[in-house]
Amino acid sequence: MVHFTRQILSNGLRVLVHEDASTPLVAVNISYFVGSRNEQSDKTGFAHLFEHLMFAGSKNVPEFDDPLQRAGGENNAFTTNDYTTFYEILPAENLETALWLESDRMLALNISKKALRVQRKVVVEEFSETCLNEPYGDAWHHLSDLMYRVHPYRWPVIGLSPEHVANATIEDVQAFYKNWYTPNNAVLSIAGNIRTEEAMQLAEKWFGNIPAGPPAEHLLPAEPPQNTAYRRVVSAKVPVPAIFLAFRMPARLHPDFYPVDLLSDVLAQGHSSRLYRRLLKERQLFSQIDAYVTANLDPGLLVIEGRPAEGVPVDDALAAIWEELDLLKKEPIDARELEKIQHRFESTIVFSETSVLNKAQNLAFYELLDRAELMNDEVETYLAVSTADLHRSANSLFREDNSATLIYVPA
Repeated sequence: MVHFTRQILSNGLRVLVHEDASTPLVAVNISYFVGSRNEQSDKTGFAHLFEHLMFAGSKNVPEFDDPLQRAGGENNAFTTNDYTTFYEILPAENLETALWLESDRMLALNISKKALRVQRKVVVEEFSETCLNEPYGDAWHHLSDLMYRVHPYRWPVIGLSPEHVANATIEDVQAFYKNWYTPNNAVLSIAGNIRTEEAMQLAEKWFGNIPAGPPAEHLLPAEPPQNTAYRRVVSAKVPVPAIFLAFRMPARLHPDFYPVDLLSDVLAQGHSSRLYRRLLKERQLFSQIDAYVTANLDPGLLVIEGRPAEGVPVDDALAAIWEELDLLKKEPIDARELEKIQHRFESTIVFSETSVLNKAQNLAFYELLDRAELMNDEVETYLAVSTADLHRSANSLFREDNSATLIYVPA
């Protein structure tokens, strides 16, 4: 159980504070409710570009990292389809340094032509390095394109094309900043060896006078139901063939998200999981295999990906995956198998809550998702999932007309 206090400032900023006296540190996390799903189809990659631009300096802080390092801290950031997060970890007595830095770039980011030129180049180079020149690096471009027709999940976080970022104008990015990087579209979470009253006072001091922005609108087109299977074979510079099998799954807050998430663990969580044990160890059809969910705020994907073992035809390897999925549809899993998965999940959650950074980030995520209290409720939700729930979800999910198959073959 993570206890916390919530306060909403007059400008709409939600502030959540968790006291943890077991550490000398404090984690400061600020999450903005903007991700790649909030971009225009001809201007993709902007949320990821801003992850970089936010470190380009602000009105009173020309060099973001320098004062933080002098305060004994470190920082980082990440962008998702749904939100963008920035965080600092530093000695608790230097909490105010992190709040000053974050407030200054929320209020007055330095979006100069020079900063934009530098960060555009960095992002375009990252696109080339991770998507164009990395084996299987463009997998999410293909999967997103196969599985979505109208929803902005149809492009990956890094963007559809490097040209979208390369052609971004100063007016484009200033408009994006003013629209999304506002206190009323953000959650500030603080966790560590601090007193709640003092942390709230400092949050008010540094963020309270920042003007609220326009109301953030997340009116996104709903993806229509899928009713046909998609398949794409890509000839590329890859060392070995690879299979990506994707299924459309419920949104993060849908009740059926939980059994589907557990199904991904049944398939590929640990050495005793079904795909690993049966297809990799026993039948030796794969050299590696995995399954995971995207856990998007809107309906996302369950993805199975694997590399067939040397000499194994791709279609044989793919057929073996479908055999395992059909087995989940025919027979409910054993109660012991589900219980083991649930307890492993519970242990992971308990272990993660030993980190003040994890607690700060989870508080912000759940507050954006719905409400931070959900963070303390979800373990019980997962433990309440039954074998019947998994059986029903497997039959609903693992259908050919709900799937897309992406196959890489060496050029």
